[in-house]
Amino acid sequence: MKIIIYTGPMCSFCIRAKDLLKKKGLQFEELFLGDNPNLMEEMIARSGGKRTVPQIFIGDTHIGGFDELYDKDKSGELDEILG
Repeated sequence: MKIIIYTGPMCSFCIRAKDLLKKKGLQFEELFLGDNPNLMEEMIARSGGKRTVPQIFIGDTHIGGFDELYDKDKSGELDEILG
């Protein structure tokens, strides 16, 4: 399942989210908003209006930011989503 994470500059939560995904052995595509301002509009549209980074998607499922990713991992829900 494809994982996409929108990130921004100087974002400690982005780093923590990427570290958590790497620790689980997951590959992901990082879309850095600093490289392409149009990605911000895309992220906002996909996330239902969320403007903060990171915003994480697994397949078509919007996970949210780092806190949501962490909570889903801790509860085991992340593994269920990943199948």
